[in-house]
Amino acid sequence: MLIVLGCASAAWAAAPATLTSLRAIKVLGNAEASQKLPVAFEATVTYWRAYERLLFVQDRDDAIFVVISPDVKVAPGDRVLVSGTTQESFRPIIVASSVLFLRHDALPKPIPTGFDGLLHLRYDCMLVTMHAVVRAVDLSLSSAPPTRRIRLQLVTDGGHIGAAVDNNDQNDLEDLLGAEVEVTGVVAGEYDDKMQLAGFTIMVPTMAQIKVLKRAPASPWTLPVTPLDQVLHTYHVWDTTQRVRVHGTITYYQPGAAIVLQDGAKSLWINTHTLANLQIGDVADVTGYPEVHDFLSTLSDGEVKDSHVRSPVVPLQVTWRQLAFWNINQPVGHQFDLVSLEGQLVSEVREAAQDEFVLSTDGKLFTAIYRHRPLATGQLASLTPIPLGSRIRVTGICMTVDSSPSGKGQEVPFNILLRSFDDIEVLAKPSLMNTRNLILTVSLLLLVVIAVSAWGWTLRSKVRQQTATLATMAQFEQRRSHILEKINGSDPLPGILEEISVLVSSILSGAPCWCEIAGGKTLGARPPQPETLRIVKIKIAGRSGSTLGTLYAGLDPLVKSSARETEALTVGVRLAALAIETRRLFTDLRRRSEFDLLTDIPNRFAMEKFMDGRIEEARQTASHLGLIYIDLDKFKQINDQYGHHVGDIFLQEVANRMKRQLRGADMLARLGGDEFAALVSVVHNRAEVDGVVDRLEHCFDDPFVVEGYLLRGAASIGVALYPENGATRDSLLSAADDAMYVVKKDRKLREEAAAGQQSPEPASAERV
Repeated sequence: MLIVLGCASAAWAAAPATLTSLRAIKVLGNAEASQKLPVAFEATVTYWRAYERLLFVQDRDDAIFVVISPDVKVAPGDRVLVSGTTQESFRPIIVASSVLFLRHDALPKPIPTGFDGLLHLRYDCMLVTMHAVVRAVDLSLSSAPPTRRIRLQLVTDGGHIGAAVDNNDQNDLEDLLGAEVEVTGVVAGEYDDKMQLAGFTIMVPTMAQIKVLKRAPASPWTLPVTPLDQVLHTYHVWDTTQRVRVHGTITYYQPGAAIVLQDGAKSLWINTHTLANLQIGDVADVTGYPEVHDFLSTLSDGEVKDSHVRSPVVPLQVTWRQLAFWNINQPVGHQFDLVSLEGQLVSEVREAAQDEFVLSTDGKLFTAIYRHRPLATGQLASLTPIPLGSRIRVTGICMTVDSSPSGKGQEVPFNILLRSFDDIEVLAKPSLMNTRNLILTVSLLLLVVIAVSAWGWTLRSKVRQQTATLATMAQFEQRRSHILEKINGSDPLPGILEEISVLVSSILSGAPCWCEIAGGKTLGARPPQPETLRIVKIKIAGRSGSTLGTLYAGLDPLVKSSARETEALTVGVRLAALAIETRRLFTDLRRRSEFDLLTDIPNRFAMEKFMDGRIEEARQTASHLGLIYIDLDKFKQINDQYGHHVGDIFLQEVANRMKRQLRGADMLARLGGDEFAALVSVVHNRAEVDGVVDRLEHCFDDPFVVEGYLLRGAASIGVALYPENGATRDSLLSAADDAMYVVKKDRKLREEAAAGQQSPEPASAERV
């Protein structure tokens, strides 16, 4: 939720009983505004959104934010009388009791500004205009009635800002990406839970306030496809952010990653690469570059100078509600503060990167995290176990998990970052009258009862054991048959391997079993700490002798190995090998049926299947398709003169070049020999297809170097459109083929007319 607050403030010695001008309100301080002084002033509406209780008003050079009731109905340009009371916030705001319409006037003249003007809060809550480039359009920001809000990500000369536009027509936004625009709207600051500036949003009432000065050179959906490993080739940043210096006490330090400085009620997270021996509690200076991440102000690339002067920060004793609760109008947040909080230990997890302690306090849960710093030996520092249920106090840095702006009275999750194990203090061990001890007591009583009737129980146990064995064998055969049916069917391989792991686990009395596929992922019930178990494994071998993976079982280390373990794993390995090789054979056969083995692009069968699907979609959506038929010219001469090996490589190079010119939703296929086809999905007219054809023609501009030969290629290209030239797959292929042959025939006539002269090189591709 956007946090919109007031503008500049100054001290006022004596406020009147009722403040009658916006200027009189603007000079109030937060301490005076918190006294809920009565106001009644005239101003002009610059932005209004009733169902979110947002109202911005302006009078000459003064502007303010007003909290209104949902039933207030005004419009930009209305002159209104606002009555209500003041309220403290980042700067004073107004809580309106009534908004009375007086007349309709012209809007104030928007003030031209740039990013620096916003950054220094010169025009907070005022109507401004500024130039920017649209970087992103978020169509799903808000869909609340009656008007949908669209969020634009704008790039200015000084930085990034957002623009919230009230708009119901998505078509108005289709051509905004990459466009240079002039935006007119009201400046609204964005603040973190300590009321510190974290960004800006321009509140724009209609699309009419976004004037396109220069559209993007081309639609982003018509750009050539960039290979995934070359996306950084166009990356460029010009950053003029200036370095700043901050001062405070070090309350947290993670070498090579981050430190936290705290000065009174203010604290700051700083990303740093330093590995210096910094001491928590020392006063230090840090220089770095300001940044905002997830609505939190931070410094990056911090350089630290430790003064070695001790001034430890006393941890703030807090409750769960104080850390989790955040109010839009009060700077009560504790993000990055050094705090201390008590709770009951619910669970404890040690991982390779960090230890996590889940605590419960006042019926709420939170997590304390200690990020490991490996010792010189590479081992983790030893940790004294803490019994579950202990009452402990943890001290560390408060880290809000979800730092996006929240509304008034929101509760947000948080973690506590521990600096060392000394930040954990055990206050009380778990009570003896707990669930575990009660269970032990009851168990002892049950053992006494069992001992009295041991003989009869033993006989009944043998009978039940024999019955269970028979039932287990029947269940095993049923599961194995079910798995074989799935192997012969079309079920996904991961699901089959997981069922095989469950089958082996059932034979081994529920022991965790899992399978690791060669070059793939782990499937099954792999325990979180397998090193505590006795691990038995068998390689999954294929018919060719290659290793397809490994099947594991985690067994009780106190139980000796037996032949039953090997038998169970052997059954699982045989089933797993059959499943993996069957699926690989099926995948290979399917690929051979749908892909051309020479060029590694779809074949005629795949193209026809793809066309049927796209034609059906186009018929339902009343859209258009383009089919491009491509026939290589004089390819037979290459085979005859240089051999079929060179011809095959030439076909592969041609296919690679043409494939890179298509969009992600298009398909290139080899129909046979030297004939190719490209299906262009979702086009609006012939010109869009011609654009793709132009790129395909340029594939033949540069010669092909094959086995030391310099070959020049050309092609005849025919085009057919759906539904203009055909409404079925066969009619489209026939129309495109006919168009291609017209081109080829024209070329042949020209060559015959030039008989007697030196034969020219093959011409560039043509189309009809």
